[in-house]
Amino acid sequence: MQVLGALLTALIVCAALGPVVIPELHKLKFGQSIRDVGPASHMKKSGTPTMGGIMMLCGLFVAMVVWNRFTLLVVIAFVLTFGHALIGFLDDFIKVVMKRNLGLTAKQKLALQIALALVYIFYVKQHADAYGTSLWIPGTAITVDAGWLYYVFVLFLLVGTSNAVNLTDGLDGLVSCVSIPVMLSYMLIAWQAGEGDLCLFAAAVLGSCLGFLVWNHHPAKVFMGDTGSLALGGAVAALALLTHTELLLGFIGAVYMLETFSVIIQVAYFKRTGGKRVFRMTPIHHHFELGGWKETKVVTVFTIVSCVFCLAGVGLWFLGKGGM
Repeated sequence: MQVLGALLTALIVCAALGPVVIPELHKLKFGQSIRDVGPASHMKKSGTPTMGGIMMLCGLFVAMVVWNRFTLLVVIAFVLTFGHALIGFLDDFIKVVMKRNLGLTAKQKLALQIALALVYIFYVKQHADAYGTSLWIPGTAITVDAGWLYYVFVLFLLVGTSNAVNLTDGLDGLVSCVSIPVMLSYMLIAWQAGEGDLCLFAAAVLGSCLGFLVWNHHPAKVFMGDTGSLALGGAVAALALLTHTELLLGFIGAVYMLETFSVIIQVAYFKRTGGKRVFRMTPIHHHFELGGWKETKVVTVFTIVSCVFCLAGVGLWFLGKGGM
């Protein structure tokens, strides 16, 4: 009952803020600038309000306050989520207020993300007995103690996941739709693992995604901006870490990973061949868009792919945990 309550509270708060926040973003001229390197069809979206992730964060916060589940694990998840949201807010602020289209430089954003990850790593290291350095191998009953390499892995997971989710946020409703089965998966895993507080947190994030879709479905009335996408990435990473399913994220968050790998492959091949490309454009959702798919079709197909991988991930979790 509390889980459903948290989901509905976040959904209602996020959706209800639309008529209040969106006009204010218009008044403040917090419109999205569309980069020339993107698909030409996206130029018509220029001026659509961004930083709508604030609505999602409000929905998440109110849901957790109303249902009073600020346990230690949820506080950690909140720090990672809102910490990434702050980085995203700085990036958006520079873009829309200071009119610097690229926002924070890549080095500045990466430095802030690494700093946040190191804070988490420092905390975990100080409480090693409670968190450990073991990695569970999905689909098996095997855990491997990674030792100090675990902390390196955590650093890459936090930074990589937040950026991967950020890359996925390129079409109306895409990252929210892809993240719905992700959050459903973590709700189920957390519940079955006896982590009711994390289940509630995942439900609140899910509710925020659903509430935001009310205003972000095609044609979008508002974009979440880096404020929302980096925060969502932080939430996904937090749930993977706190449920001790770090490697399983490769399945549950497969679409985020595919988006990231498409960029890495494109850049590497471009440099190696002196200008040739593997994809029409990356992240890979633009490849299909430029291939003639409608934006809504790309979102639908990517959501189905996310559902399939999430089902596989949950299946591996039950297969492995059932044998432990």
